[in-house]
Amino acid sequence: MEFARPWMLALLPLAFGVLWLRMKRGGDVAALRHPNLQLLSTDTGTLRVRLSGLLPWLSCLALLLLLIAAAGPRVAHMSEEVEGHGIDIILSLDISGSMRSLDFQPQDRLGAAKDVIREFIDGRPHDRVGLVVFAARSFTQCPLTLDHQVLQGFLEEIEVGLIDDGTAIGLGLATAVARLKHSDSPSKTVILLTDGVNNVPTLEPETAAELAKSLDVRVYSIAIGRQGLVPYPVNDPVFGQRTRQVETRIDLDLLERISSMTGGRMFQATDPEALQNIFSMIDELETARYETRISTWYRERMAWFVGPALLLLLLEELLAATWLRKLP
Repeated sequence: MEFARPWMLALLPLAFGVLWLRMKRGGDVAALRHPNLQLLSTDTGTLRVRLSGLLPWLSCLALLLLLIAAAGPRVAHMSEEVEGHGIDIILSLDISGSMRSLDFQPQDRLGAAKDVIREFIDGRPHDRVGLVVFAARSFTQCPLTLDHQVLQGFLEEIEVGLIDDGTAIGLGLATAVARLKHSDSPSKTVILLTDGVNNVPTLEPETAAELAKSLDVRVYSIAIGRQGLVPYPVNDPVFGQRTRQVETRIDLDLLERISSMTGGRMFQATDPEALQNIFSMIDELETARYETRISTWYRERMAWFVGPALLLLLLEELLAATWLRKLP
């Protein structure tokens, strides 16, 4: 509920001023001469006497309702029409064992990636987004969808160990590109996020990149993590879970070739802030123009207040002329 003329509400105290004047005027008692006052009844507790002070309150309430009606109460309804096409985006996420590395503390690489991806999805409400995961094999975790709430649910279920360990970059990219094969969007994008080297001899990453190029799919590759010794959690049968330094390597040259072949870009994130900035850059690069028309219409609610106000005034006049009539 809103008001077209909210300044009229400043006049509401006027109704109580009118009430005060009427109550003051109604308090004057007329004098009556009579030779025998004992003949007059002294019972002032009848219902009609007690209700005689009701009339000023009726007019006060009616005036309050009329002032609210004069303020123009209304309910706004808005409709938004979005024209044009969004972008189809497939996120291809590495879930190999090395994604448990703790160089993104307090989270591991996968946890940090999921947090940033979650925000990225929320920021693109008009785009269809899908999710592919890969390790030694790859599969589609969620196809292209505008139901981002469902997509977020699938993202939460991802964890290291869902697939046999390994890093099949070519297979992960090819699966993502295949999800865009029948897309009619003017812009098709794959965001490939990995932290290793292609060590599964199934499909060469360059071959997958050629497939992406032939389908006009742009690939942004993100190398997550730093190379060299990084902390990694291990389960020791004697000392329990502990952290040790593990050597890691990322094939940056391969990721650069994949991106350049498809017209995309390669990035490297070595900390959570850098990863956030990379997704922000991709978010700015992958934009589509929308023609948005927002129309607003109102349902007037003046009658909700004018009608009861008139009924109260009519009731006051009726009572004043009949049951609560004052004799001269």
